[in-house]
Amino acid sequence: MKTFCGRANTTDGALVWVEESEEYDYHQEIARSSYADMLHDHDRNQKYYAGIRAAVARVKARGDKAVVLDIGTGTGLLSMMALTAGADFCYAIEVFKPMAEAAKCIVEKNGFSDRMKIINKHSTEVTVGPDGDMQTRANILVTELFDTELIGEGALPSYEHAHQNLVQEGCEAVPHRATVYAQLVESELLWSWGQLQPMEVGGARLAPPPAVTHCAGAHSVCDIQLSQVPPQHFTPLGPLCTMFSVDFSKPVSSASQSHSSRFPAQASGKAQVVLSWWDIDMDPEGSIVCTMAPSWTYPQPKAAPWRDHWMQSVYFLSTEKSVVEGEELSLMVSHDNYSLWYGLQTDSQQDGESEAPLSRPCCTCHAHLVWNRPRFGELNDSRRTESYVSALRSVLNTDSVCLSVSDGSLLPVFAHMLGAKKVFGLESSRMSKRVVEQVLEANSMKEGVELLEIRANQLSSNDLGGQQISVLLGEPYFSTSLLPWHSLFFWYSRTALAKLLRPGATILPRSATLHAAVVEFQDLWRIRSPCGTCEGFDVSPMDEMVQRSLDFRESREAEPHPLWEYPCRALTQPTAVMTFDFTQCVPQQPIHAQGSFPIVRSGCCHGVALWMEYQLTDQVTISMGLSGAVGEQGACEWSRHRKQGVYFFPSPRQSAGENGDKVSYSFTFEPSSGDIKMQFNGASDSP
Repeated sequence: MKTFCGRANTTDGALVWVEESEEYDYHQEIARSSYADMLHDHDRNQKYYAGIRAAVARVKARGDKAVVLDIGTGTGLLSMMALTAGADFCYAIEVFKPMAEAAKCIVEKNGFSDRMKIINKHSTEVTVGPDGDMQTRANILVTELFDTELIGEGALPSYEHAHQNLVQEGCEAVPHRATVYAQLVESELLWSWGQLQPMEVGGARLAPPPAVTHCAGAHSVCDIQLSQVPPQHFTPLGPLCTMFSVDFSKPVSSASQSHSSRFPAQASGKAQVVLSWWDIDMDPEGSIVCTMAPSWTYPQPKAAPWRDHWMQSVYFLSTEKSVVEGEELSLMVSHDNYSLWYGLQTDSQQDGESEAPLSRPCCTCHAHLVWNRPRFGELNDSRRTESYVSALRSVLNTDSVCLSVSDGSLLPVFAHMLGAKKVFGLESSRMSKRVVEQVLEANSMKEGVELLEIRANQLSSNDLGGQQISVLLGEPYFSTSLLPWHSLFFWYSRTALAKLLRPGATILPRSATLHAAVVEFQDLWRIRSPCGTCEGFDVSPMDEMVQRSLDFRESREAEPHPLWEYPCRALTQPTAVMTFDFTQCVPQQPIHAQGSFPIVRSGCCHGVALWMEYQLTDQVTISMGLSGAVGEQGACEWSRHRKQGVYFFPSPRQSAGENGDKVSYSFTFEPSSGDIKMQFNGASDSP
């Protein structure tokens, strides 16, 4: 049996459906699951263990048998904790079959099979009774159903069903309760991820369309490692507010609800963004607390636990509002089964009226559907805009006929503003075409740029009115791109357009260079590191399951990560490993590159960071990776706008950074597919 998987085709920029073996989906799900991240989270594990021990003790103190229901058991870790703490029996539910099978192996390996039953179903399908999945209702409910937004994995409906059908009234719950916190802030950095800002282009002002600035935006949460956004990048306008709590030991409702918190503004400014996270109390007294608060809230930030399976949330207000210090404000939050959204009312809005219902944000301008949060930040980056304007100025003249090849790009607008004779822009979708049209209309340039909803390999001379292109432009940015080299679609477009270019036409960017550096991650290594034992339990069958899936294909591929969220140290100098000359067409034969990275700093070689740099002209280069020089100790600063590629070594090794220590590399660019294959030697310890 075969399965079809969606993939970006670098050669034509399209999303294509590729036929894969039936094992592909299975292995990819496991390989990308990051189960190890949760098991390496000792703070989480220890807090759960303490809460479970306390819950079992309370039940035993009443003279009752302790029957546990563990929903979303994963490896069975929490159930094994309960049995070790004295529980009499555990029903462990796991809907993902490969994980359920791994859990059975783990439970057997640890000697708990006689007191634990793995149920491979969704919890809402589980039956109770003499012939059911569970013989009796449980009196202890243990779950880990949470995501960064707390409820995004369907925690509320699952709890609601469990209380109605699977657990006894008055059951003990671990965690006992969850509390959501929020803080209203002004932040130029974060706000730039949600709204298009005015731009300076060659001395003229480019205004954002009213339809965009008045749009409430997309309702999906922006989840990030907020610990990597230093406090100097935002100004608190109010205190950290307790927005709402959910008591999991009592019946839970999945119905939509709204809550609010009133407070006087702590400072004057522009209310733009809400920062949010949550805590879980593992016991009724709240003495065992696991918090998702960012590190800068800790007295000693370096002591904060790191986790990637739970992060923090950023919500954008529908419009920014000016507030005055001392003004009474009401921060509101609403939620349904799966998501939260925030709103703000000020003194003037509250006078003589009750708080209006908070409607869910919905994008009406299409920009928030075409541009994701990093893309907004990229478009709002004034230094980046200045680089493109400088490059364009050096190549444009009054006779220039320009063609831009990117998705939702403002480069054709820039070219028109800088005096090009004629400007065309290729857009991959009607929606992105409409967004750029709105920018043109808002700035009275509707006739200045002709946008074509057509792919480069379909473009003809008739589409261009018989004109030949003198300047071909690209950022390059494409909505289907995941890894840095997927932007090489620009090169394939340039090749397809070769017959429509004037002799000696300018190509901007002129070339792209793939850069790489061997790095030591501060924490990201945890998502790939085997666990072995976790809190005293042998979970090696899970490690073996993940490794089998990695060996299927994933371990030989890089994966995308926004490295500004994941600090690392460069153990080698950043190295240009492969260059792609856009002034020439894509070659017919593969491009090969071999060499080595000398290790110059001591540390653990976890993997290789990969990124692209674009040479716009001889004088102007833009990096999609490092945004500055590597520090003396190897500290790296990364672009917040693009994801970089990461190749994890199967077995990282420690290096002293001396005696000629190095990592050898081999890269091959395959023109037929647009893929880059890579191999590294000398990076891993021997098995």
